[in-house]
Amino acid sequence: MAAFDTFLFDLDGTLADTVDDLATAVNLLRGELGLEPMTVAEIKERVGDGARLLMKRSLPQELFREQLLERFLILYRDYQCEKTRLFPGLGAFLEGHRRDKLAVITNKPLHLSRLLLEDLGIIHYFSLLFGAESCPTRKPDPGPILEALRQLGSDPERAVMIGDHHTDLKAGNGAGIKTCFCAWGFGHDGGERYDFLARTPADLLRLFPPTQPIR
Repeated sequence: MAAFDTFLFDLDGTLADTVDDLATAVNLLRGELGLEPMTVAEIKERVGDGARLLMKRSLPQELFREQLLERFLILYRDYQCEKTRLFPGLGAFLEGHRRDKLAVITNKPLHLSRLLLEDLGIIHYFSLLFGAESCPTRKPDPGPILEALRQLGSDPERAVMIGDHHTDLKAGNGAGIKTCFCAWGFGHDGGERYDFLARTPADLLRLFPPTQPIR
């Protein structure tokens, strides 16, 4: 197998631990609607398929409407960098692979994703960022993966999709590239096939060692 030179990352639950700030925004909105707060664990189970589905899963069905999604995004924008942190060990991986092709493929809104990567101080590592609006389809559809490979000029045999959710695995499998399931994240594999298992972020450097030493 050829060495990998293209690494496509999910964002929430893979690169960054965002659940506390997501929970803050969800519960602020619920409070505005006179609803009791949800636990962080309950909200964590609902993350992974974009803001709209997070809202639909976090509000009574009869209450959901587009205006509330817009309100949630405003609240989250104000709080998304309060407690969110890069998972320990990811910085070393990004630095080690800084000469490779790195991209973020997320179902999170693009502007919020860019702000978050900037706040975390890692946006300079990525030559490509796809958010919810960047392609006609979103994960688990393979479309964003295929478009990312096209724009990066990458060989699919040398690319891997790295994520903590079955949507990441299904998208990568559908695009015909290798996949790595991140067991430290928020999601689950949903029975989807994966080629590599990383139980901790440190495992990524073991699975995909840099071609040049980390300085």
